[in-house]
Amino acid sequence: MTGFARTVLGDVEADRLGTVLAHEHLIIDSPIVAGSLPHIHLPSVDDAITESKLMMKAGVGTVVDAMPAGSGGHFGRLAEVSRQVGLHVVATTGMHTARYYEPGDRHLSASAEELAHTFIRAITGPSPRAGVIKVATLGLDPSEQERRLFEAAAMAVAATGAPVLTHCEDGVGAVAQIELLSRLGIQLSRVCLSHTDKVADRGYHRALLDAGALLCLDQGLRQSEQTAALVVDLVADGYGNQLLIGTDAARRTLWSSLGGPRGPGWMNGQFRALLANRGLEDGQIVGLFVDNPARWLTISG
Repeated sequence: MTGFARTVLGDVEADRLGTVLAHEHLIIDSPIVAGSLPHIHLPSVDDAITESKLMMKAGVGTVVDAMPAGSGGHFGRLAEVSRQVGLHVVATTGMHTARYYEPGDRHLSASAEELAHTFIRAITGPSPRAGVIKVATLGLDPSEQERRLFEAAAMAVAATGAPVLTHCEDGVGAVAQIELLSRLGIQLSRVCLSHTDKVADRGYHRALLDAGALLCLDQGLRQSEQTAALVVDLVADGYGNQLLIGTDAARRTLWSSLGGPRGPGWMNGQFRALLANRGLEDGQIVGLFVDNPARWLTISG
């Protein structure tokens, strides 16, 4: 595979990323999170280093940290984790949902052009840099502010060639997301939708995949059997090269280093075994964890 992914420590050849967990959270720290969402407050570099070492011990080579700067993400802390551990970390620019921002935050009122400038600088400016653009919606249809975000993302994709990660609240809203992204001219093979496996409907997922988007099935730590069954069914339906795996472990209770029963590294061991026991071949599993995310993370253009 040619091309590179942009990590917080610099560009890495895409075929050297190894096993990728495509939607993770190593650092989440902001006044809103600390005050109102303490269960997802993950401010500590030391804790992230400890959990990252466990992931690497389980064979994980790369994680995509899905918290944009301004909503609780911190590129500098991610760079320190990566430097200390040796784990490749891809940071995200863009925006999360509005609840992660104070009412007067400039992200919520900025024009699409202003947001695009911010995103482009995060990808092309001084290191540490982002390698993915995140967009998010809260409902079935995007709000006016969310539409500006998607417009800004389209401008940033055109300028940088970076891939897009989306947040689908409770797994829904993905149909409207891909319709809007498509109208904005973003190639859907560069778009990865998150959290859709919160919805068990196989037909819902088939419609998204038929449109050409990628899916990050990231609920395996919480509902391993349901997510494993969905992965196997969708591979059987012929969509194996459009599926990625993550954990969305934005919970202190999901980190084994903080007392959780599994931790994100579990996905590269026992979850892979679940997939194999349900009939997936080794090459198909490698596609989910290695080949598909490497292709998605490659900076294009």
